[in-house]
Amino acid sequence: MTHILDELAWRGLVAQTTDTEALRAALDAGPVTFYCGFDPTAPSLHHGNLVQLMLMRHLQLAGHHPLALVGGATGMIGDPRMSGERVLNTKETVADWVGRLQTQIARFLDFDGDNPARMVNNLDWTGDLTAIDFLREIGKHYRLGTMLAKDTVARRLASDEGISFTEFSYQILQGMDYLELYRRHGCTLQTGGNDQWGNLLSGVELIRKSEHAAVHALTTPLITKADGTKFGKSEGGAVWLAPEAMSPYAFYQFWLNTDDADVEGYLKVFTFRTREEIGELAVALAERPAAREAQRALAYDVTTLVHGVEATEKVLAASAALFGRGDLRDLDEPTLAAAVAELPTATVPLGTPVADALAATGVVASKGAARRAIVEGGASVNNVKVADEAAVLTADDLLHGRWAVLRRGKRTLAVVRVEG
Repeated sequence: MTHILDELAWRGLVAQTTDTEALRAALDAGPVTFYCGFDPTAPSLHHGNLVQLMLMRHLQLAGHHPLALVGGATGMIGDPRMSGERVLNTKETVADWVGRLQTQIARFLDFDGDNPARMVNNLDWTGDLTAIDFLREIGKHYRLGTMLAKDTVARRLASDEGISFTEFSYQILQGMDYLELYRRHGCTLQTGGNDQWGNLLSGVELIRKSEHAAVHALTTPLITKADGTKFGKSEGGAVWLAPEAMSPYAFYQFWLNTDDADVEGYLKVFTFRTREEIGELAVALAERPAAREAQRALAYDVTTLVHGVEATEKVLAASAALFGRGDLRDLDEPTLAAAVAELPTATVPLGTPVADALAATGVVASKGAARRAIVEGGASVNNVKVADEAAVLTADDLLHGRWAVLRRGKRTLAVVRVEG
């Protein structure tokens, strides 16, 4: 059986560790309790958090004990960014986002069984902590030289804006989290993204100084595209995991559009497919690239993991129906809305000639061209071919009372929103 560290490395989930052989020995010696932190600086997790959740699930499947920390305290401050000081959210907003993130995280981990996951909140040990106690018990272990040398801090200090004492102190709070989880749950491993390496070491050093114990840290690499550019930006921004922030349909399409050069690596990181399965998909990609089997497997697996199989099946039904392989009227309103969101769109009144509606969306050059398309049998409304060039949009054509999907030829789609 492949060692869990070797499996994680093969999947591209290991960037740095404090001591690889010591960590390997610890993992071999018996179940390790480990944690990863998620700060509620937005109401949804994103693709970067998904990398950490995949790592956590692999470790749990290997028999180790996960602690998922949602930072009700650190989320009120925020990790310093290169771009400048964060806007502080209200306590009420942070508390709401804590609950949302906990719900999202819960679907990835098993909270029952022999090695159940546990959800923790660092507000539990910082909420009543006094400033004096914080300075005496925690602050005394930190040296300013080390803190100032941290890359983000150094860059911010050199900027015009500088850095507030609030954000400067974040690394101490994260270090304290590791110490508390070590004391409360015997946690001896912290995981995170490679950009968090300095914060992870903060906890490792704090435990060494205060408890005289050696603990571990492991980071994942920044996921990039094959050309070296940053991964994970959709047309609308970040790739969010909450359906209200990014619809399952848009989420699926993002993964489906993965470049051939990137898909094998993403299958390793973002799915639980075996080496054999990924190898077969790599062969299929090389031999039949137009079929996009690897991309379809990636999109299906990640969407199912994040949104559930029912949502994924709705996405597949919507994709099929758009191209005439299903009935658009069978799609629920949210799924249809997501499916047509990226199509060329026009708003027209009820009773508009179909030819005029086609021209309004821009999928044909003119009303005359639209009429010719109808006469030639190359236009349809909601997958029903239009035979009469004088046909108009009626109430019976409307999907959920407001949309009509138009097609010119086999694959050129548009949508009209019908008023009145």
